[in-house]
Amino acid sequence: MSIESTPDLQVPPPGERFNFAQHLIECNAARPDKAAFIDDLGTLSYGALEERVRRVAAGLRALGLKREERVLLLMHDCNDWPVSFLGAMYAGLVPVAVNTLLTADDYAYMLEHSRAQAALVSGALLPALTAAMVKSDHEVQKVIVSRPVAPLHPAEVEFETFLQSQAPLAKPATTARDDAGFWLYSSGSTGRPKGTVHSHANPYWTAELYGKGVLALREDDVCFSAAKLFFAYGLGNGLSFPMSVGATTLLMAERPTPDATFKRWLGQVGGAKPTVFFGAPTGFAGMLASPKLPAQSEVAMRLVSSAGEALPAELGERFKRHFGVDIVDGIGSTEMLHIFLSNRPERVRYGTTGWPVPGYEIALRGEDGGPVPDGEPGDLYIHGPSAAMMYWANQTKTRETFQGGWTKSGDKYVRNADGSYTYSGRSDDMLKVSGIYVSPFEVEATLVQHPAVLEAAVIGVPDAEGLTKTKAFVVLKDGAEASEDELKQFVKDRLAPYKYPRVIEFLRDLPKTATGKIQRFKLREKEATSK
Repeated sequence: MSIESTPDLQVPPPGERFNFAQHLIECNAARPDKAAFIDDLGTLSYGALEERVRRVAAGLRALGLKREERVLLLMHDCNDWPVSFLGAMYAGLVPVAVNTLLTADDYAYMLEHSRAQAALVSGALLPALTAAMVKSDHEVQKVIVSRPVAPLHPAEVEFETFLQSQAPLAKPATTARDDAGFWLYSSGSTGRPKGTVHSHANPYWTAELYGKGVLALREDDVCFSAAKLFFAYGLGNGLSFPMSVGATTLLMAERPTPDATFKRWLGQVGGAKPTVFFGAPTGFAGMLASPKLPAQSEVAMRLVSSAGEALPAELGERFKRHFGVDIVDGIGSTEMLHIFLSNRPERVRYGTTGWPVPGYEIALRGEDGGPVPDGEPGDLYIHGPSAAMMYWANQTKTRETFQGGWTKSGDKYVRNADGSYTYSGRSDDMLKVSGIYVSPFEVEATLVQHPAVLEAAVIGVPDAEGLTKTKAFVVLKDGAEASEDELKQFVKDRLAPYKYPRVIEFLRDLPKTATGKIQRFKLREKEATSK
């Protein structure tokens, strides 16, 4: 069976007139004193959140911004982030949430591409935005600065001053569920980031179908996401999902290193221990290798989620042995906004990405566009209500990705006999060795089972006859040792002989996107230039 449909959860669709920010405010109207967000500096209650959202909306309107104009959001995770994002949506504007780890050149491109009329920015990131505005031909009307670290220029205004200068906007903009609600830029793992346009209804669907339907988040949960809010994964984890059930979210401005993450797990920042943690395989590998890994008795986690890349079975099993909690692995995308294929808290099969999320259909197609049989790799297509509307100003890529209600993910998967799906790799990463497809992920997942290996990435390289062979780039754990021959034999003992890497190169680290996805194309470029 190559196409699988799951029944929906009888979730009522949002009304034709629908504003997502107003929807979340209404979800929490009865709990004004409860903590909505806790950042490094303090707590924001649901009541205070509503007031500040409405003040931001009023302030942006007062600048003369018109319906559906874009507002750049370049901000570290803090309490001002959800206020800014929801405030723009409440006003009928379109926040463009961007990665905080990019360069001034990247931001200049995004300013020109989105034609953002205003920018909300963290003080620490203001120099990068200022440099971007110098490089860009597009002029931003106003820059609102959260937590400034230096004196501001006349065209800049401090966030709190901006809020207090306006009375809260009385009513939200009358938006439609299919109106543009916000943009997210794709991670750019294969080229220039694409402006992915999502509607007001899309985060409603991800919260209902996955946050409630699969994860069963609760009002008494404390959620903490290593993935930042500007990622599609992080936006659901840290805003849409917890706010839809009235939970509390811990926000962290700094990078999610193991030490920084452990401080939050132990309740050392904000005084609340997370009951739900959202991470990624790279982060879990680093944490499990850390000598500071907390004991199970020291943490309060009841649910742990992973996405970003497929989770190696060995990582999930080690985590379960240590903490007594499974990692619920799934796959989502910027285009689908969140996870559409996932294990379940009550049903985890390590080594697979689980089963279709109810409300989504999954299809595997071959190179000819036809169905593929179970057990063979095919291109993954998704049909579901949270699909993006388009890539802004990119008709070619829009038509390639969004095809008649189906979204082409760019991933290769295999459907198993029990209906679960196993990741084979990105479509452009798949290798044909001796005429047979080899999944880089399968080889990588085997290498990381070796006790000395922290991470691995596999690409195809031509041999002397021009035939494709596998090459592995390996990062060893601190203080660990392993030889090339030892690792080759380790893979040979576990996989079909043609799959073992013919060459292994040891690196200090692997090239990755800000989401933690391995950039194998950079390894291919490195290999090509070394010839």
